[in-house]
Amino acid sequence: MLHVRSVMHSDRDARAMTYIEIGDWPLMQNAAQVVRTAVFVQEQGISPEDEWDADDAISLHAVLLDINGAPLGNARLLQPTANVAKVGRMAVLKEARGRGYGARLLQALVLEARRRGNKEVRLSAQRSAEGFYKAYGFSIVGEPFDEVGLPHVEMRLALV
Repeated sequence: MLHVRSVMHSDRDARAMTYIEIGDWPLMQNAAQVVRTAVFVQEQGISPEDEWDADDAISLHAVLLDINGAPLGNARLLQPTANVAKVGRMAVLKEARGRGYGARLLQALVLEARRRGNKEVRLSAQRSAEGFYKAYGFSIVGEPFDEVGLPHVEMRLALV
């Protein structure tokens, strides 16, 4: 099922108008790869073999774009079980951080999980981002672990 949905947002500064497109991998791949390559592969040193996986094809992808259609941020939503959604591969380009773009991506995917009737949203957060997710109601579950050479922690948000 190929589809794309847009959510517009305008900051006080008209030049900062951005929008989120939500869709399947074939439609979102090019924009998502720009962000994920810049953040995960180039900035964080994750190997391309570890970055791209089969979950991309079965995920719903959200990409935040500027008014000219240039991608600034990305996240994906998996459905590992009937009642649980999982946010993953969330990233915002370094030069676009601090503007609330990550929050908008996270909120868009949590809203999608609610729309689907999910009871919980999970994610594996890099330890450096756990405070960000805590601010949006996520709680740490379990002990820290290593994923692709970076410390992570499992986090969950109850939707019911």
